[in-house]
Amino acid sequence: MRSALFSRAARIAAVGATATALTVGLATSASAATATRSVTVSGTTYNLSLTAPDSLSAAGQNVTVSGSGYNTLQGVYVGLCVIPEGVEPGNPSTYTSRPTPCLGGADQSGTTGASHWVSDLGGGTVANSSAYGSGGSFAVSVHVNPNIAAGKVCGTDVDCAIVTRADHTGSSNRSYDVYLPVSFS
Repeated sequence: MRSALFSRAARIAAVGATATALTVGLATSASAATATRSVTVSGTTYNLSLTAPDSLSAAGQNVTVSGSGYNTLQGVYVGLCVIPEGVEPGNPSTYTSRPTPCLGGADQSGTTGASHWVSDLGGGTVANSSAYGSGGSFAVSVHVNPNIAAGKVCGTDVDCAIVTRADHTGSSNRSYDVYLPVSFS
């Protein structure tokens, strides 16, 4: 009896280990990537962190993008944008051009869900917007697909990234640009 019980327990453990291995495999293929950057504004250092999936469905999908360490006095837009010519993600000294075009453009009506505005000065009062959480954090949903603009397809014609960039109150300010390159499959 004991060996039959042990044998059944071993089979259950093996099935559990296989399920765990499959789950880990699935989590890895859909894993999130993180991009970081530190900026100093008026003597205060902000350690920006942006996390999102790095592999996206070519059919389009909603993705959760989270961030932390942002300056709550400066709003940001979150979305999928073309990486400008000359910009090397991870090298802020090359961030001299605004990431554009971005999927959805200035979606003030909130109909596409392709971008999100995070700000403590009005965020949460219009569609696709919210205020910062504690520590300059946010977790937002944006809809992405590779057809970023007329005649521009991510991965075919242009390179794209999930980005944050200063909102309309500081659109020429490159300090809050953070790039997380993505691919579509």
